[in-house]
Amino acid sequence: MSIGLLIITHNQVGHTLLQTAINMMGICPLSTEVLVLTDMFGSTPSNIAYDLLDEGRINVVAGINLPMLVRVLNYAPLDLKELTSKAISGGKDGIVCCRKAETA
Repeated sequence: MSIGLLIITHNQVGHTLLQTAINMMGICPLSTEVLVLTDMFGSTPSNIAYDLLDEGRINVVAGINLPMLVRVLNYAPLDLKELTSKAISGGKDGIVCCRKAETA
């Protein structure tokens, strides 16, 4: 099953993320189920997406980043519930504190 993807963000953030992911991964087919990814919870894009929410058919995840989007595209064949979970874990896993390795 393929899930449609809708990205709602401020300015060109969503467009830039999507173009980067398409260049890396290719284009996904469309479906009647949709995963909506927004930039920041409580923002206007997030509030618009909240109005679209229809659990089981349209899920919304706020806090999009490139690792989240790549994870979603990598797991596109999953059902909507599983894909939503992968989006959240991908977004969280993509946030790391970078440190230099200690040398002995």
